[in-house]
Amino acid sequence: MTGERAPMLEACGLSKRYGETVALSNVDLAFQPGSVHAILGENGCGKSTLVKLLSGIVAPSSGTIRMLGRPVTGSNPARIQQLGLATVFQEVLLAPERSVADNIVLGTGSAFGWRAGRSARHRIAAAALSRVTSLPIDLDAPAGSLSLAVGQLVVLARALVRRPKILVLDEVTAALDLGDRNAVFEMIEDHARAGGLVLFISHRMDEVMRLAHRVTVLRNGQLVDTLETASVSAERLLQLMAPATARELDHAL
Repeated sequence: MTGERAPMLEACGLSKRYGETVALSNVDLAFQPGSVHAILGENGCGKSTLVKLLSGIVAPSSGTIRMLGRPVTGSNPARIQQLGLATVFQEVLLAPERSVADNIVLGTGSAFGWRAGRSARHRIAAAALSRVTSLPIDLDAPAGSLSLAVGQLVVLARALVRRPKILVLDEVTAALDLGDRNAVFEMIEDHARAGGLVLFISHRMDEVMRLAHRVTVLRNGQLVDTLETASVSAERLLQLMAPATARELDHAL
């Protein structure tokens, strides 16, 4: 990772409420270029809410987001994508009747995307897929016929086609086998080496310890700590993630 530079993405006092429920409370975070930044926490800790806020899917109740030095307001996923952020969720979202190639280039513009000729679409799709898998994937196959794992690879390729500066990856390796996981890891590391930013959400501690330069732990909608991965153990991160009662019991024992 390169030395400290101006943040590529910032959350300042970010909060989200749903009625009386506080999903995220006053979170301050700065994400550096040229890095992989992992977000850790148990279910319900606020990870998904943070991802939706940063992706423009929902608007914050309070606080601000800055991307590449620009303030981002409201709820506007298309605007966020234009600024250079692409999000890939664990839930595979595809147009089932469209081909694999069409799904990968969908929404990328008429000259570069789905209105381009078949050979151009195939060339673009094949290049993107080659970054995340060595599997031979039929580019003309309807996306609805794909397995969950292959569908996830197609969604990853669709994000890469947009050439994002910031990649948000939310549990994207959960359905992948070892070979494809390693290919995705290499893509993530390449993206960071090229000066990009990867926000990596995973329940797998081995993935976090391998990939992340920094780790932020969330618990009950609040930021617990942000640490350099090189200076913290997996055991310590698990302790920070645990509910207060579990940590108190562990300390007593």
